[in-house]
Amino acid sequence: METPQAEKITAVDTAKPASPPSDTPSKFRALLQRRSVWLVLVLFVAALFAFGYHWAFGTPEVIYNTAAVERGNIESTVVAAGIVQPFKYVDVGAQTSGVLKSLKVIRGNQVKKDQLIAEIDPVLADTALIAANAEVENMVSQRSVKQAQRLLAKVQRDRNEKLFARGDGSVSASDRDITRANYDVALAEVASLSAQIKQATAAVDTAKANLGYTKIMAPMAGEVVSITLLEGQTLNANQQAPNILRIADISTVTVWAQVSEADIVRVKPNLNVYFTVLGSPRRWNGTVRQILPTPELINNVVFYDVLFDIPNPERELKIQMTAQVFIVLAEAKAVLLVPAAAIGTAGEGTSITVRVLKEDGTVEQRAIKIGIKSEILAEVTEGLKEKELIIVGEVAEKGKKKSSLTARKGP
Repeated sequence: METPQAEKITAVDTAKPASPPSDTPSKFRALLQRRSVWLVLVLFVAALFAFGYHWAFGTPEVIYNTAAVERGNIESTVVAAGIVQPFKYVDVGAQTSGVLKSLKVIRGNQVKKDQLIAEIDPVLADTALIAANAEVENMVSQRSVKQAQRLLAKVQRDRNEKLFARGDGSVSASDRDITRANYDVALAEVASLSAQIKQATAAVDTAKANLGYTKIMAPMAGEVVSITLLEGQTLNANQQAPNILRIADISTVTVWAQVSEADIVRVKPNLNVYFTVLGSPRRWNGTVRQILPTPELINNVVFYDVLFDIPNPERELKIQMTAQVFIVLAEAKAVLLVPAAAIGTAGEGTSITVRVLKEDGTVEQRAIKIGIKSEILAEVTEGLKEKELIIVGEVAEKGKKKSSLTARKGP
C-alpha cells in the first residue's frame, strides 16, 4: 500500500503544472524609458547651466583692427591759407591837378614801359609855364638895369679914388666913401637879381615838368589790373596824389600765406612749399622767400605772412585767388609707414611700444621708433618690418564669448 502512495506523490511532483507567463520585460522597458526621460532632462538642464555659465563667466571673443606696415612716401607739412598777389606792381597817380582828359587803356590791357596811358587837361599847366617864363624875362630885364647902375657906380668910385689920392682936396673923404657904398649896393643888387633869376628859372622847369605830367606814361611793363578814376573827373594833386590805375607784372606772382603763431616757429626760409587753387587740379611748387616780422591779428588769432614766388608765364594764376598752401617741414621716400592712429600722440623721434598681431594669432608687444609724422601716417625707423600687422584697435564681438576651457584653443 505504501508504494502506490509514494508513486502518487512522485507523480504529483512530476506533473506539477507550469507557471503562468511573466510581464517582467515590459516592466523593465517602461523603467528604462522613464530613466531615459530623466536622463535627457538632466542633460538638458546641465547644458543650459553650462551655456549660462559660459555666457556669464566666459571671456569675450576679441576682434583686432589691424593695419599692415607698408612702404611709401611721407611728408610733414604746415597747412595755411594764402592769397595770390602780383610779384611787382605800381599804382599810377597824378602829379599835377586838372581834369582827367582821357584814359588810353582799359582793365586787362598789356602796356609797355613809357607808353601813354592817360592825359590830364594841360590848360592850367600851360598857363603856369607862361607865367614862369614871363617872370624870368622880367628878372633878366631888372638885372640888366642893375648891371648898368653897377658899372656907373664903379666908374664913380674909381674916379673919386684917384682924385682923393692926389690930395689936392678936390674930393673929400666923404664923397669917396659914398661912391664906394654905391658901388657895393649896385653889386649886391645884381647878385640878388641873378639869384631871383635862378629861382624863376626853377619855376619854369617846374611848370614844364607839370606840363609833362599831364601826359601820364606807364612806369613799367605789365597789365592794367584796376582803374580808380574815370575820364572827366577832376584831380587835385596839391593835397594828395590821386591814384588813377594800377599796373602789375603777373608773369611772376607772390603767394602770401598766413601761418598761425603755433606753426610759424617751425617755418624757415628756403623750405619747399606747394599749393593748389579752387577749380584746378594742378599743384604749384615753390620755396619760402621771406617771413614778414609784423603779425596780423584775425579773430584774436595771431598770423604771420609767409611769402614765396611762383612763375606764371601762362597767366593761369589770377590776382586775389585763394590758395591752400602746404609748407613741407620734412619728407622721406620709400620708408615704412603705419597709421598715425596706431601711435597716438607720440611725436617725431620718440620711441614707443605697440602691439603686433603675429601669424599664429598671438599678440606681441614691440618697441618701435617714430620718424616723420603727418596727420594720417607716421614713419617707423626701427622695430617693424614690411607687411607686419600692427593693432590699431579692438572690439569684443557681441554674443560670442569664450570660457577658460575654450580659450585654450586660441583666438
